[in-house]
Amino acid sequence: MLAALAGRGHDVRVHLFRRAPIWGRYSLDGVQVWPAGVASRTPRALAAGADVLVSHLEGVPYVRQAAETASIPAVSICHNTFDQTFAEAAGIDLAVYNSQWMREYAGKWFADETRGQAPPARSLVVRPPVWAADYATTPGDRVTLVNLNENKGGTIFWELAARMPDVEFLGVKGSYGDQIVRRGLPNVEVLEHIPGSSMRERVYARTRVLLVLSEYESWGRVAAEAMASGIPVVAHATPGLTECLGPAGYFVDRGDLAAIEATVRRLLKPRSWNAAARKARARSAELDPTVELEAWCEAVEEVAR
Repeated sequence: MLAALAGRGHDVRVHLFRRAPIWGRYSLDGVQVWPAGVASRTPRALAAGADVLVSHLEGVPYVRQAAETASIPAVSICHNTFDQTFAEAAGIDLAVYNSQWMREYAGKWFADETRGQAPPARSLVVRPPVWAADYATTPGDRVTLVNLNENKGGTIFWELAARMPDVEFLGVKGSYGDQIVRRGLPNVEVLEHIPGSSMRERVYARTRVLLVLSEYESWGRVAAEAMASGIPVVAHATPGLTECLGPAGYFVDRGDLAAIEATVRRLLKPRSWNAAARKARARSAELDPTVELEAWCEAVEEVAR
């Protein structure tokens, strides 16, 4: 999203809140990046020379303070439907939701007069942008789960692998949450956390079926990434995943191991897999981010005037 703004000629700068392995300023996709500790992040310094401030998650309260100090607009990127997310976006100049269902949920949340929270002045839906060309590859032979924490289905992954010793599994550690890792299953390989730029070669090129068995998922970016390669996705039907996958999804209750196994085994059969792959590629094409990124840039430009 920031690269899209930079591509339109805007001066886009990111101040990181967490320590990173790279020290000193650098540029990524036309966006200038200041790692934590490199530059002052006082409200006055952060807002200096800015026309609009954008943040998400724990950065939103800080950015709102900086924006108010400098009398410039603020934008909140909302990733989930937690009360804290909406409360911190209350009355903000622009709230950007990552799915249509989240925008509708937010509308009901702000309409509840008992909360006493004003809705954002403006809102927009921008689904997590996935350029298919960045992820498309020839699928491999593994049944894969990305992020082995409990919410994402870490326990289910190991139970399923134990039930299916004749099938090769691939687990990828996530960047957050307690990772569930067990030993003793020869049909399971576990990878350390993989940066997004390496997901195509190290994960999707080895994956035949992707599991997205999250108890809560506001969208499900890995599902959209996998579909770029025609990889079928077996998912728990959260509102976000239902919207993300559309008719290409294979939805099974995360508590029904037998049903998950039956669905995976069916998708591993060549005829079923080929049909599912066609649906996945078609859905991937529908999720092309061009139009939404253009609307995003126009919305930021409008609030910055």
